[in-house]
Amino acid sequence: MQPLAEATTISKIAAVIVAAGRGERAGQSIEGPKQYRRIGGEAVLARTLRAFIDCPLVDSIVVVIHPDDHVLYERALLENCDTILVVNGGATRQESTRLGLLALRDYAPQYVMIHDGVRPFVSQDLLKRIVENLAPDEGVLPALAVSDTLKQSATDGTVKTTVPRVGLFAAQTPQAFPYTPILDAHEKAFAISRSDFTDDAAIAEWQSIAVRIIEGSADNTKLTWAKDIEMADKRLRQDHVSFPDIRTGNGYDVHSFEPGDHVTLCGVKIPHEAKLNGHSDADVGLHALTDALLATRGAGDIGTHFPPSDPQWKGAASRIFIEHAANIVREAGGRIANVDVTFISEAPKIGPHRAAMTEALCDMLGIAADRVSIKATTNEKLGFVGRREGIAAIATATVIYPGEVPE
Repeated sequence: MQPLAEATTISKIAAVIVAAGRGERAGQSIEGPKQYRRIGGEAVLARTLRAFIDCPLVDSIVVVIHPDDHVLYERALLENCDTILVVNGGATRQESTRLGLLALRDYAPQYVMIHDGVRPFVSQDLLKRIVENLAPDEGVLPALAVSDTLKQSATDGTVKTTVPRVGLFAAQTPQAFPYTPILDAHEKAFAISRSDFTDDAAIAEWQSIAVRIIEGSADNTKLTWAKDIEMADKRLRQDHVSFPDIRTGNGYDVHSFEPGDHVTLCGVKIPHEAKLNGHSDADVGLHALTDALLATRGAGDIGTHFPPSDPQWKGAASRIFIEHAANIVREAGGRIANVDVTFISEAPKIGPHRAAMTEALCDMLGIAADRVSIKATTNEKLGFVGRREGIAAIATATVIYPGEVPE
C-alpha cells in the first residue's frame, strides 16, 4: 500500500457533498430542510461547502440537492461557489451519492471524498489526514471509538444484553475512496436494487474494498435533530463576534423640466407647471432609489436592467424598476432595513406630498413607514436646480443580507 502522502505524482481529488434529504427528524422550518437552516448567520450547507472550497487538496466539488431545492440552494450560496457542480439527488441518500459520483465521470478524479451536507464542522485537519491516508486499493473512514456502554433491547423494551464496545467505532464523513471502485460498487448495488446500505463504507465492504479507520473528530457532528441545529447556532455565536452583512447603496438621478402639468415623484403625481423629461415616467426619486438598491448587490444600475434604448420602457411606470430591484434583493435573502430619498428642487414643494410618497414606497417595497425617509432641500437658487430647470434626487438604501462580513 502506498499512501497518497508518499505518492510521486499529484492526484486529482473530488468531493461529493450529499444534501438532498428532507430533514424530517429536524422538524419543519420556514428556512427549509435542515441543510438550509441558519447557524451562526449562514446556512448549514454553505458552511459545509466552505470547508471544501477552502481545502487546497480538493480539486472539484459536486453538491447533490433535492430537485425542489434549487431556489433554497441559490439563497444559501457563498460568493465563490460558481465552480461547484450542482446535480439533482434521488429518493435515498445512497441514490443521491451514486448520482453525485456519476456527475464526476468526465472529470475522472483518482479519489473522491463523500460527505454529509449537514456536517458543517468538518475541519481542515481532518480533511488533510484523510488525504494523507488515501491509497489506490483502500478507502478511508474517519470514526470515533464508542465510549458509551451499549445495550441491546428485547422486544418488550427491557435490556437483552450488554454489547461489548471493544473495537466498535461510530462512523463519520467524509469517507474517501478510489473513485472508480466506489462508483462501480454503487452501480452494482443499483443494478440489483440494493438500497439498504447505511453509508458508503458499507457498500465498499460489500464489494471487498478495504477501508482504513482513522481517528475522526468530536467536533464533526451530524445535525440530525432540531436541538442539534440550535446547539450548533449557539456554539458559533459564542465562538466569535459576527459582523452582520449590512450593505449600503447610494443612487443619484436628475431630470430636466419640459412643458407639462405634473411631475411624478416616488410614484405620486404632483400638479406642477412643468413635467420631467425622460424615457420612462421620469420619476427621479424612484430612479435614484432603484440604483441604491441595486448597489447593495453589486447588480449594476437602472440602465443595465432597463436600457433607455429599449422602446418597451418608453413612458413606463418607474414602479416596475424599483420592484425589480427589490426582488433582486429578496432573492438573495436580503431585508430592506431603511430607504432614504432627498429631493433637490426649488419647486414643487415636497412636504405636502411626503405622506403619500411614504405610503407608496411602503407598498412597493413591503416595508413599514418608519423605515422610509423622504426629505427635500433647495439649491439656494444655484445651478440648474436653482434656475428651476429640473429636479435631482439622492437616495440611500440599507439592506441586511444573510451571513456575515467575511474576514
